[in-house]
Amino acid sequence: MNAVPPLPPVRPASFGPPASAGPLAPPGAPPPPGPSATPSPTPPPWTGEASVFARPARLAVFISGGGRTLLNIAARIRDGLLAAEIAVVVASGESAGTQRARDAGMVVEVHPGRMNIENLEDLIRRHRIDLVVLAGYLKLLPIPPSLVGRAVNIHPALLPEFAGPGMHGHHVHEAVLKAGKSVSGCTVHFCDEQFDTGQIIHQRRCPVMPGDTPETLAARVFEQELLAYPEALTQLLADRARITSQSH
Repeated sequence: MNAVPPLPPVRPASFGPPASAGPLAPPGAPPPPGPSATPSPTPPPWTGEASVFARPARLAVFISGGGRTLLNIAARIRDGLLAAEIAVVVASGESAGTQRARDAGMVVEVHPGRMNIENLEDLIRRHRIDLVVLAGYLKLLPIPPSLVGRAVNIHPALLPEFAGPGMHGHHVHEAVLKAGKSVSGCTVHFCDEQFDTGQIIHQRRCPVMPGDTPETLAARVFEQELLAYPEALTQLLADRARITSQSH
């Protein structure tokens, strides 16, 4: 197999403040105090709950395509801006993304088709996962009670608009342009048993420019995705840490 070239760097753009409320760390801010983002070779036994004070949060990142969002998260971890580690990359099939993940030294599991609850819970237990992160994963993931509030997704539009089955990739941006919208963006949300209906966590906006095509709009939205997902993950881990601290 020919080597897959690394993705070129994308320079994030800014268009106003994030659309969600709440104190989120601005891009480029120093990392919050807390555990190191260096992967732990011997994590504590999995108990069914996150343990954010004992170690970096362990992520299972699910992909279906080229892995751009995965590599963005990995870069934030490497730079010390996200107190987490990618414990496993789960793919719906072999792709450029799985090769890039392996080239980066990540553990990769390929699960074709829709994953059932038993296999998902087994994967979470084996890899001691704290948070499931969907990063361009196109399959509908079952959400057992143990995973409620611990699985997130990013959608390339401002939910609740332009959502549901089939609304992914260029289909979303074509719909935004057809609707004549002047603003688009991306949404980070919790996962539930349907596509794109979980509670919204964080949004970022960008303009729709005259003469935009689905490709140019997609590139502008993705610049916001590069910022929005790390911001939302940072806030989620900080909130979980605060709740855990208050409960002890």
